[in-house]
Amino acid sequence: MPKKATKKKDSQLVLRLDKQERDAFVELCKDLDTSAAREIRAFIRRFMKENGDKG
Repeated sequence: MPKKATKKKDSQLVLRLDKQERDAFVELCKDLDTSAAREIRAFIRRFMKENGDKG
């Protein structure tokens, strides 16, 4: 089965949050065998799809 072609990511989103919240999120992602970045990207895609992707 061929690998899915992935687009090169060329932009960053910087956000600030409480250190304890960030650490707990990162740890939970590790426990679930995923990454914080992957989950945030998935959230953004889902949010855009549910709320009328304008981009």
